[in-house]
Amino acid sequence: MMDAQTIIKRIMELKEEKNAVILAHNYERGEIQDVADFTGDSLGLSRQAMDQEADVIVFCGVHFMAESASILSPEKTVLLPEIYAGCPMASMVTAQALYAEKKKYPDAAVVCYVNSTADVKAQSDICCTSANAVEVVNSMDEENILFVPDKNLADFVSRYSKKNIIPWDGYCPTHNQILVTDIIKARKDHPDAEVLAHPECRREVIDLADKVFSTTGMVEYAKRAGEEFIIATEVGILHKLKKDNPKKRFYNVSNYAVCPEMKAIDLESLLLSLENMQHVITVDKDTRIKARLSLDRMLEVKRYR
Repeated sequence: MMDAQTIIKRIMELKEEKNAVILAHNYERGEIQDVADFTGDSLGLSRQAMDQEADVIVFCGVHFMAESASILSPEKTVLLPEIYAGCPMASMVTAQALYAEKKKYPDAAVVCYVNSTADVKAQSDICCTSANAVEVVNSMDEENILFVPDKNLADFVSRYSKKNIIPWDGYCPTHNQILVTDIIKARKDHPDAEVLAHPECRREVIDLADKVFSTTGMVEYAKRAGEEFIIATEVGILHKLKKDNPKKRFYNVSNYAVCPEMKAIDLESLLLSLENMQHVITVDKDTRIKARLSLDRMLEVKRYR
């Protein structure tokens, strides 16, 4: 069995041989983030890949993220190192279920969180991210908004919109299990720290936070403000936060805020992905065109940040 350094060396060799770019989500294992060419959130990484002169995109994340990369870069080969790395929240809505729900609300626009499958994006009017969800919803002409699949993000948006938001009954299990008691304990342990929460958290958790940000927003804010932070999102982001800000202190709000799907990819599976060109993620042309339209409409509202 090869040691970590030997594996990393071989990954770098294969990356050059195959003209590949390695993308890693902020929630991935630290060693995966360290070997990646780019780290960030799912849509930001997919857009980054569009600008690269690469033939292969190795997306270290979950299935819907690799699909998004394929939608935006259909001419490139997109690999997902662990084929079973999925997203429980994305699985909480299917295209068939959404189609049936749309019939109940014929005058509603469907706003789809980017954390969803290509099939669901294709059934939606427009996509959004956690960073621009409020702007996207408020840009719609329709008064009724069917928001899928995250009810917590839908609730967060409802605070800043006069639209009638109809939430889908989905959620991120990792964020949903961050509780008020976790915030209270973390504040007691670190009284000088700011609490940064992700909008996928429950309302009562967000109410106790000092700031609410997407993962990208957290990374940017931590660079320019404060010295101590309690982070209410998946623990993987602490690796990047600490790496970018070595003189600052970061505390995860709960040891249970771990997404097992995000941790499925390790150095060995990344190496195998490059060696064997596995697992290729594609989106059929009809679905891709419709899903791309939902993404493009979002980007026309406000430049993604």
